[in-house]
Formats: sequence, C-alpha cells, structure tokens
Amino acid sequence: MSDHPAAPPEPAHTPAAANSRPVPARSSVLPSDAAPWDTVDGLVRWLDRESALPAEQERLLRFLKLSEEAGEVAQAVIGATGQNPRKGHSHTWDDVQAELCDVIVTAMVALRTLTPEARRVFEGHLRRIAGRVPDGDAGPS
Repeated sequence: MSDHPAAPPEPAHTPAAANSRPVPARSSVLPSDAAPWDTVDGLVRWLDRESALPAEQERLLRFLKLSEEAGEVAQAVIGATGQNPRKGHSHTWDDVQAELCDVIVTAMVALRTLTPEARRVFEGHLRRIAGRVPDGDAGPS
C-alpha cells in the first residue's frame, strides 16, 4: 500500500495473489461444506498448475507470502487504531479479521506445499500446544 494520504486500504488478498492471477469466478477451490484442508488442497493444486516457476522457487515464495500477509495484519491494526496520523482510521476491525484469515490460509497453503501430510502435521502440533495449557482450557468448550 502506498503512503499517499488519499489511498484507500488494499482489499484482502488470498494466497492465490502470490501469482498475481485472479481466482476464477467458479472454481473447484471455493469452500463448501468440505473441510478447510480440502479447500487448501484445491488452492495448492491451482497455484501449482498456474505457476511458471521452478517448484523450489515457488515453495520459497509461498513461505515469503506469509510474511507479507502478517505485515498486512499490522497495517490493518495500525489503521483500525488510527495510529498513523497522516492516514487516520484507514481500516476497521473487520479488515483486521480478514487479514488474520489471510495469514491462516496462507500458512495452511505453505504447510501443504511443504508436505502432503499437512493436516496430520497441523493437528498433531495443535494437540501438543493444547497439552501445555493447564486445566484443559484449550480443549473443546
């Protein structure tokens, strides 16, 4: 996003933006009642199919995309709190929520790009984290 005072906030981006190609209006990657990992698998297949880069370079860029998305969260928080006096309240907390979702999806895509066992790896890691929380506070409520 540029630093011009009149610039509107950028729209939320998806991992698909990594290749600067718009997501088709009707796509097999659109979420439905399927599990989120099914959607992530579809996104990875689509990104792989559309990429003209060598696989290793594509993988590294997907990891870097995560840093870009995290920066957009920070930008949205700054805008939602009005901490940039030149821009004022340029974002809303809904914008922050959308950017956080972009970080989550981008991380899922990066993990799935690294391993076809992304779901198992993530669920195992989440169980280990939950096991460190006292009194079962991290379990289902």
